[in-house]
Amino acid sequence: MTGRDELTSRDPSFNNHPAFAGVRAADPVVTRVFAIDAARLLADDKCEDVVLLDVQGLSQICDYIVVATGTSDRQMRGSADDVKKLAETTDNGVFRHSVDERTTWYVLDCVHVVVHIFEPNARAHYDLELLWGDAPRVEWQRPGEKNRDLAGLHGG
Repeated sequence: MTGRDELTSRDPSFNNHPAFAGVRAADPVVTRVFAIDAARLLADDKCEDVVLLDVQGLSQICDYIVVATGTSDRQMRGSADDVKKLAETTDNGVFRHSVDERTTWYVLDCVHVVVHIFEPNARAHYDLELLWGDAPRVEWQRPGEKNRDLAGLHGG
């Protein structure tokens, strides 16, 4: 149980806090399914090297982190919009979203799942996979789906 879930289980008024309207104690199954669906959506949108990290117990901020690389600012923007739509249609919603000045990094905070879409150089610079190196990777690919990591560089 994360610190946020402990808070919501002790204090039901947390769900009614004006700054966190709509935030609820997470159903772990629903959260995991949303994280996997977001990773699959990014791969379907042709983002590269999609990684899903399970940071439960490691982060007090969220339960899952999705990291992907976009090939252009247009593609990254479109993929971010698609994740927003997915979040809204699955009752997860986007609490906050942000893009840096040069459009090299989109962040979507869906409370329990945080999605990062980077351009390749920004992803290498911030290296979230190394930062969260203790987090287990979650298998998100559909059964029978071909792995795009043909060189075998990412071990996922």
